[in-house]
Amino acid sequence: MLVRLLTLFLLVLLVPASGAAAQEGSVQVLPAPEGVSSGEALPGTSGDGTEPDEPVVAPPMRPCGTQPITIARMQWPSSAILAEIHARLLKANFGCEVRVQEGEMASAGSSMGTTGQPAVVPEMWIARIADIWNAATKAQKVRQAGNSYAEAAFEGWFVPDYVAAQWPEVTTIEGLKAHARDFAAGGSGKGQFVSCPVDWGCSVVNRNLLRANGLDGLFEIVEPANRFELDTLIAEAVSRKEPILFYYWQPNAILAQFAFRPVELGPYNKDNFACLGRTTCGGPLPTGFAPDPVIVALSEWVFLDAPQVAAYFGRARMPLAEMNAMLQALSDGGTPEQVADSFVATRQEVWRPWLGAAAAAQ
Repeated sequence: MLVRLLTLFLLVLLVPASGAAAQEGSVQVLPAPEGVSSGEALPGTSGDGTEPDEPVVAPPMRPCGTQPITIARMQWPSSAILAEIHARLLKANFGCEVRVQEGEMASAGSSMGTTGQPAVVPEMWIARIADIWNAATKAQKVRQAGNSYAEAAFEGWFVPDYVAAQWPEVTTIEGLKAHARDFAAGGSGKGQFVSCPVDWGCSVVNRNLLRANGLDGLFEIVEPANRFELDTLIAEAVSRKEPILFYYWQPNAILAQFAFRPVELGPYNKDNFACLGRTTCGGPLPTGFAPDPVIVALSEWVFLDAPQVAAYFGRARMPLAEMNAMLQALSDGGTPEQVADSFVATRQEVWRPWLGAAAAAQ
């Protein structure tokens, strides 16, 4: 009898102890608040003042920061396409919450400089808003992530590819001099150079550039009334397979609709080009067209809170030929959203290097 009582007494003592031990293995132990005096171990120690076996690891930084990424979509088509492409790639590959919003370049630049929004302007022609851009960068509110396009020159002279195939030398100034009569139309005997409308600044540049290269006596200038007439003159000449020398700019659908070759105008010279833009330029000298800075502009907080996104935009340089082709798809009836979807689906070899090693591996 005594043995049975002792056995029951021992079981009563053992059951609570084993039950507590079983529960302790499934309970999350929260760190003690600062200032505890109960003798419990503080976070980061093992209770006896020694270092823990494993270091405390900080939570990983969110790749998109702590707020949505707003991307400004400007009124012109190439900006709209870029905004939609970047929105899709950031969502799919970085998991960002992205909002595309309509914008205007000057107001977007001002807003970035004061509120940090929008976060991204994917096609910012900073020379057009120099005062606004300079003030925002001086205040350390905005920064350039990289160039919007892989090429820096957006203006030039062009000839159709079938002309260059027949006379390869016409892509040089000396070749144009030798074949000026082959570009003639009518009975003047002079070649024709199709410039831009007379009220555009490029018309002055082109007149002086002909003089600078000794072509003004060999070519007569045709200055169309507007952009539509300029495109019509080019399209009609190409449809008839006629030689044509003309001025144009990129990104633009017409340079994807037809195959053209640029004329080699030589390297850009700042002083020479400055004179070309003046009607009073007395002795114009040869130069290539000025590179126009077209950049991806980011609000400063993106570099601080979302460095992976900032690095992505530093790599995201769209080839002009790709954009020209997308603008052609847009002119054929597509929407910026549809064109962006097609680019993402079919042109991985262009955009995948933009992601960086970490995102591309996902």
